[in-house]
Amino acid sequence: VLSDWRFYHHFRTDADSPIRRAQVGSWSPVLHHDGSNLASAWQSIAESGFRDALEEAVELAFPGCQLRAQGDEGGFRIEILRPGLSRWLGGSELSDGTLRYLSLIAALLTPRPPRLLVLNEPEASLNEGLLAPLAEMIAKIPAETQLIVVTHSETLATAISERIETTRVRLISYEGETRLEGQGGARRVWTFDD
Repeated sequence: VLSDWRFYHHFRTDADSPIRRAQVGSWSPVLHHDGSNLASAWQSIAESGFRDALEEAVELAFPGCQLRAQGDEGGFRIEILRPGLSRWLGGSELSDGTLRYLSLIAALLTPRPPRLLVLNEPEASLNEGLLAPLAEMIAKIPAETQLIVVTHSETLATAISERIETTRVRLISYEGETRLEGQGGARRVWTFDD
């Protein structure tokens, strides 16, 4: 059962990040937890019949842009073509937020959906304008997948709740501890059922 759970906490996007570099081209229908196989996963997802969904996710976030996983003898690379540019931009030229958004899309659109998918702070480094497109893609997660989104963004939480049925659990900081909202004080009771 645990092998069918996926947790996405953080995607490294620094200059030495594997997401920015060429990757070995291999069949990868599931994004690694750190996004290190993004280009291979993107191509595998496209070849699994999800090309239209990937293109929709890119169009929602970056109107007029095209994205591809380009392969050569050095490996697979993520590349994007923006309107008005005459050349494709490689992963090393993309913003942290763009790479994180693309990684989240690859995690969400996998042809092998998990039973449990956890996205921890998916809004990190994302431009505010990417939250609604992200919520739109989150809403398309298969019904058989239980999704947990941990977020500090009220905008993202609201956008998700407007698209799909959700159970919101609000946590607060109380005297240095994280507690359920409304349960401050000495006694803690953890109840997550309605």
